[in-house]
Amino acid sequence: MMDKIQKRLLEEVADLHEIPAGAYNIRANGQMTARNTTASINIVSKEGKSGIDIRIKPGTKKESVHIPVILSKSGFKEVVYNDFYIGNDCDVVIVAGCGIHNSGALDSQHDGIHRFFVGRNAKVKYVEKHYGTGEGYGKRILNPVTEVYQEEGSYVEMEMVQIKGVDSTIRTSKAVLSKGAKLVIKERLMTHGKQKATSIYEVELKGEFSNADVISRSVAKDYSNQSFEANIIGANICNGHAECDAIIMDQARVLSIPKLDARHMDAMLIHEAAIGKIAGEQLIKLMTLGLTEKEAEECIVNGFLK
Repeated sequence: MMDKIQKRLLEEVADLHEIPAGAYNIRANGQMTARNTTASINIVSKEGKSGIDIRIKPGTKKESVHIPVILSKSGFKEVVYNDFYIGNDCDVVIVAGCGIHNSGALDSQHDGIHRFFVGRNAKVKYVEKHYGTGEGYGKRILNPVTEVYQEEGSYVEMEMVQIKGVDSTIRTSKAVLSKGAKLVIKERLMTHGKQKATSIYEVELKGEFSNADVISRSVAKDYSNQSFEANIIGANICNGHAECDAIIMDQARVLSIPKLDARHMDAMLIHEAAIGKIAGEQLIKLMTLGLTEKEAEECIVNGFLK
């Protein structure tokens, strides 16, 4: 049975108020606490190391997989390896994410390594949320690694969200796209205090007419530090787009590193970056409606991240 803290973490990272329908694997403090498979989706524990294999049969439509991880023990650290095998012509939603509650003096850390093997003409939506809470001095550390291998005609949409409470994170994502495949990545990030967040994306547009769109929206507050690096490799006739849009506040720092690598004369690659403070006229307009300056800032930030 999960306690109140663990249930709260589960709600934050996976929007779960109860055990979900469909396939799921819920992990708490290094142990599998609940699992369910379906006729189309099988989940099996790995042998020799922590993690699971998720196999989705070809043609599976309108099904979901939830694989949240929650940590509530101070000082607990783990590395988990999860592999997803999505068959041809699937249309599925995968919800992951990790929540850490640390009320102690020792650092807590979860490093999840996820690999996705996406079949021909399959469609996948992947949602990964990170959340941290707890009043302890120990840090809440998350270092996710994501690898995506897309076969011909497949479509993958990835929503990466980290809004609160994570002291340090290094997100490393790599994708290789075959002919006609499309990848859309939407990152939403907010840091505060002395938090540090690094996002590294590398997308290889290997097949002809492949397409990638990598978009980051972030807010850096207080003394926090953010770094965003997007490397798009155009190895064929293709379209690649990376965009970083950040609001900087207080004494924070934001670094955007574009890298476009064209290896074909018909590779169309674009990078856009904009970093700036909240416009004064926006604050004034909201304050004339009765909001305090702090309330106006929060309203603008929340709207920007949504």
